[in-house]
Amino acid sequence: MEELQTLRAFMEQGNYAEALNLIGEMEEMSRDDKINKVFSYAEILLIHLIKQHAEGRTTRSWNAAIRNSVYKINYINKRRSAGGYYLDDAELARTVHDAWAPALLRVSLEAFEGRCDDAELAETIDQAAVESEAMEMIRREKRH
Repeated sequence: MEELQTLRAFMEQGNYAEALNLIGEMEEMSRDDKINKVFSYAEILLIHLIKQHAEGRTTRSWNAAIRNSVYKINYINKRRSAGGYYLDDAELARTVHDAWAPALLRVSLEAFEGRCDDAELAETIDQAAVESEAMEMIRREKRH
């Protein structure tokens, strides 16, 4: 809210260069917020996909969490007013990749009653396959 008040003051003073700089900063803050939210849902998506791959089973709650995460990633990533997306497919794939380590750490505390640490768990799972599966789910939902 402070940024809007500052923007108003710049505009009223005719200080358009500073106003434009502030608008750029506000756009970057908004984009960063969207990326952080997408990252959080990507982590949740990976947590449940990793559990499925590690344990060779699924549950209704895992499936629901996967569907919800995929939906939320696409919903948050979509630029409704301007059209397009905040993150293109390559940036989205990098975000999913970056969410791998924290997701794996969380799964290591839950899967197999927490008997494996994240490094041991990583040896049993094909990271590229799980990330690819996540991206395919995201792309498929985006087309709908």
